[in-house]
Amino acid sequence: MAGRWVAGTGQLLLAVAGSALIIGWFALVTMNTYNLFFHDIEPKPVAWLGEAGGLTFLVAWLWAWVSSFQILRSVGGNEPSKEPPRLS
Repeated sequence: MAGRWVAGTGQLLLAVAGSALIIGWFALVTMNTYNLFFHDIEPKPVAWLGEAGGLTFLVAWLWAWVSSFQILRSVGGNEPSKEPPRLS
């Protein structure tokens, strides 16, 4: 809406990548738990995947926050006058 396509696309890609990593982590944890209960297979460590996904999503969120703050600051000087309009 503010016309910052590059920043918006980057934020979207990072958020989607972070979400995909978190979903992948959850799927691997679920498979590890299933294998532990039904096949007695030792679980593989996958915490790094969830941490990487969370960090990636956090970076996207912080980037969006900073760019939103910059947009708000750039339009802050265009506040309308507090005086009512003159009737002619």
